[in-house]
This record gives sequence, C-alpha cells and structure tokens, in this order.
Amino acid sequence: MNIIQGKLFNGEDIKIGIVIARFNDFLTKSLLSGCEDGLTRSGVLTENIDVAWVPGAYEIPLTAATMAETGKYDAIITLGAVIRGATSHFDVVVNQASSGVSQVGLTHKLPVIFGVLTVENIEQAIERSGTKAGNLGFTYATNAIEMINLFKEIKQQ
Repeated sequence: MNIIQGKLFNGEDIKIGIVIARFNDFLTKSLLSGCEDGLTRSGVLTENIDVAWVPGAYEIPLTAATMAETGKYDAIITLGAVIRGATSHFDVVVNQASSGVSQVGLTHKLPVIFGVLTVENIEQAIERSGTKAGNLGFTYATNAIEMINLFKEIKQQ
C-alpha cells in the first residue's frame, strides 16, 4: 500500500497568496495574524507572502482567481468573516464565496484554502479568530502547507 501525505511543516521555497476581506476587519486582521504566524513557523519567508485586501467576502473568489492566473503562487488562502443577520444576505454571500473559492482551486489545480468564517453570531466569530477556540488563521496556514506538499508528493509518484 502506498500512502501519500503532505508534510505539515515544510514551507521552504513556498509562495503564498492571501485574499482577505476588509469587512469585519477587527476579526479578519486577527485571522491574518494567525495565518502569518502559521506560515512563518512552517518556514515560509515573509517576502514570499502576498496579501490582497478586498471589500468583503463576495469579492474574494474573483481576486483569488486573478492571483491564481498569475501562476506565482503555490497556494492561496482566503480569509473573511460573514456573520448571520436578520436577512438572507448571509446565505447569498456565503454560498457565492464558498462556491467561488472552490471553483478557483478546481480550475487552476491549485490548493485554495477556504478561510472565511461563516458563523451565527459575533461571539462565535471572536472565538474562532483568536480566543477560546484558537485562531483558525493558523490552521488555514498549516492546511495550505500540507496541501502544497501533498500535491508535490502526488506529482512525484
């Protein structure tokens, strides 16, 4: 049996694109901090991390696709925070963002990490962006490293 796995902490020579939503930036800035921490602890050089700010989660997929088209990145990490409100706007934004991000990865055969918090309330968002539940930005970073290394392993088979 041949098991193929990506290494978690091997970020040398890796180039990462991050697309981050400005909406709810008190949360997304924290996610970005956790993400940068996870990347640099994995060996990614700060000069190999590009960050593109967009107005909100809805704009993330198009920007991720534009970054992917350059061919410069080994993975793209998307960061945002969408909090359910009293209208159906939440569902529209979440569905379009998640579907669009997934499509970017499939189209470009590139790891694209969906790091958009989709939560019911502000308390859940705060927990996931750096308090009780940890900082998911760190997790998204290590997910990207693992997927990049997994793709390398698959291509070497």
